Amino acid sequence: MDEAGITRYIETTFAGVDVVVASKENGAPEVAWGDSFFIYDPDRNLPEPKRFPFATIVTQDYGDFDNASNLNRPGVFRLNVGVSKETFAKLFGAEDEHDFTQLDRLMPHPVYGPNHFVCVLNPGDTTFETVKPLLREAYEIAVKRAQQRRGRRER
Repeated sequence: MDEAGITRYIETTFAGVDVVVASKENGAPEVAWGDSFFIYDPDRNLPEPKRFPFATIVTQDYGDFDNASNLNRPGVFRLNVGVSKETFAKLFGAEDEHDFTQLDRLMPHPVYGPNHFVCVLNPGDTTFETVKPLLREAYEIAVKRAQQRRGRRER
């Protein structure tokens, strides 16, 4: 599975998803250029602070902040997915240790794990099949948040 295949899957499976590829043209910080952000925004009108991705594909290290995966290796990328607290707890024990540079293995995100983000570097086809329900969950969480925001605005 490659970045384009993952992007195609998300775009064609989940309605209302805006795919943003960070670039100089859209004002993204240079460190993020080339990274993809999957945001539930069916009307394409969310204000910037509300455009929180439910999944991302990251292609390089973010300096000292996020470098545990060593993404600066040729051809390496990381798929990140935000899941529920319950799902995260089922997937990973509190004492689990992880090699965040390992390819094709589902693990907690090295930085955003405490926020219930999981990740996998260069998922193979079999691993991606296990990620699909996690993407579905992340998408459904994003939809629910958007519906709650809409409900608050209508009051």
